[in-house]
Amino acid sequence: MEAAGRVVSALPFELAVQLFDEPELGRRGEIVEQLSVAVAAPLVDALSADQQVELYREWSPEGRTKLLPFLQAATRETLRALMNYPPASAGGIMTTEYVGIPATWTADAVKRYIAEVGEAKETVYAIYILDPAENTLQRVISLREVMLVPGSTVVTEIGDDRAPISVDPLVDREDAARLISKYNLLALPVVDDHRRMLGIVTVDDIIDALVSEQTEDVQKLGGMAAIDESYLQITPLEMLRKRGGWLAILFVGETLTAQAMGYFQHEIERAVVLSLFIPLIISSGGNSGSQSTSLIIRALALNELSLRDWWRVVIREIPTGLALGTMLGAIGFCRILLWQFFSMKHWTLFGAALGQNYGPHYMTVALTVFTSLIGVVTFGSLAGSMLPFILRRFKLDPASASAPFVATLVDVTGLVIYFAVASVLLLR
Repeated sequence: MEAAGRVVSALPFELAVQLFDEPELGRRGEIVEQLSVAVAAPLVDALSADQQVELYREWSPEGRTKLLPFLQAATRETLRALMNYPPASAGGIMTTEYVGIPATWTADAVKRYIAEVGEAKETVYAIYILDPAENTLQRVISLREVMLVPGSTVVTEIGDDRAPISVDPLVDREDAARLISKYNLLALPVVDDHRRMLGIVTVDDIIDALVSEQTEDVQKLGGMAAIDESYLQITPLEMLRKRGGWLAILFVGETLTAQAMGYFQHEIERAVVLSLFIPLIISSGGNSGSQSTSLIIRALALNELSLRDWWRVVIREIPTGLALGTMLGAIGFCRILLWQFFSMKHWTLFGAALGQNYGPHYMTVALTVFTSLIGVVTFGSLAGSMLPFILRRFKLDPASASAPFVATLVDVTGLVIYFAVASVLLLR
């Protein structure tokens, strides 16, 4: 970090500002803390408001104490206002640098104003018309519309007279992203309960936020806690902490699989051939459950489903699971018969025997596998689709219903289903 601080200190000021205005630069907060106050304070003052807040969140308490008194009053006021909102909310990623104009202005006045302050604004393509007395948002017009009308045109006569799309500052940033995508916006205004303008969320900030959200969800789907740093920067101890907890939980869950096999030890001893198909059974259930979980998590994230839609999912997943289970069961059934046929014919390939002898009751074994796969895949699909709903109901992240977690659950229940079917069909 000291070396990085020396490099930044040697950069031309404008280049350093451009560098730190990019959220992709890792560990920006630590680098700023290495700079002298004379270098760091003007650098932070020159950043956009949303990046100032991100930097402030990365500073240590000592760094905040060191730098905050030397920042401009406007910067401190911006930090105090924006730090009131959670990092994952629209208010947490918004910027206060927008083009807001009184409703009484003309197009010429807007052009002159943009020429004066445009360089300091986050974007000038969207122009927000505000009530002069209460600062409430009335309309949104584009720079193109302003440029295409006569200079004497009052701004309230420009564009379509429709209510602007806006969000509350506490709205989740993913919901803000959906609005920007749905209405093809470059920026989304953020207003309070009285429709007073607070700031804007720009499309580039939304993209950065979504990349962070998707990275976190992918890590959770892999069965681990979210990692904030890049893979090569995280310390081994932190890596152990992020991965070890989930692995321990999943390991304890998998011990139930051993418990289930111990419970059915007598059945395994009576028909050892049953053990050959245990990996086939439990992996099929886990795979189907993981598919369902991934589909439902995505649908919940895109607001295609809500909690009250759980019964509709059940109605869809049961026949889907039965159909998939029947398909896999038929493949397993034919595979057993085919291997038995090769074994009985004593066919060889390159000197190695083809097939496998499953004993005199091979047909019943095949039927057991066929029936079990129908039950296990159906249960896996149903369990995988319901877990995200359960987690959402208890205010937890549905991404935590990861593939490993679903697989662990279905492993245990799959064994119970398999040996219960075997007890009825093969061991009676």
